[in-house]
Amino acid sequence: MSTVSTLTGVPGMLRPFKEYLAGKQLPEGSQIVYYGCSGTCTPFVELLSYATRDLGLKNVFVPLLNEAEAHSLHPVSGIGMQVGEKTEVDPAIIIMMGGLAMPGVPVTAEEAAAVISRHDVPAGGVCFMSMFEKSGWLDQIDFELLIDATINPVTITKNV
Repeated sequence: MSTVSTLTGVPGMLRPFKEYLAGKQLPEGSQIVYYGCSGTCTPFVELLSYATRDLGLKNVFVPLLNEAEAHSLHPVSGIGMQVGEKTEVDPAIIIMMGGLAMPGVPVTAEEAAAVISRHDVPAGGVCFMSMFEKSGWLDQIDFELLIDATINPVTITKNV
């Protein structure tokens, strides 16, 4: 992989993600399936799916790699995207979230690569703090697009 740009902030994550999906020219109703950790990855999946809400795509969240627990994402007026009902998985694009590669998560790069291989569709990755690189996932998975953001520094202030 080679770096094509370095951006900042939330728009720096969302704009290239939307551009990537728009460039695929997928038929309306095609599924973008995000695999990630419940709780920690879910808000980022909701954010990514919100950024692409006008592309006519269906967004699906799969906790870990458990496709039997897949849930659709849908817009909620005045709120954004929210996880909804259970749904079947039929991805046009797979997005692996970096939380899967964190220490202690019961998912290996080999298992994630097998999911991608089984569906035989392009795969992207979204992570923070070089998690896929640090965990060795980039040796196992050839992401078509990788968005790697940094949250640094984190500043805490309070009245004492």
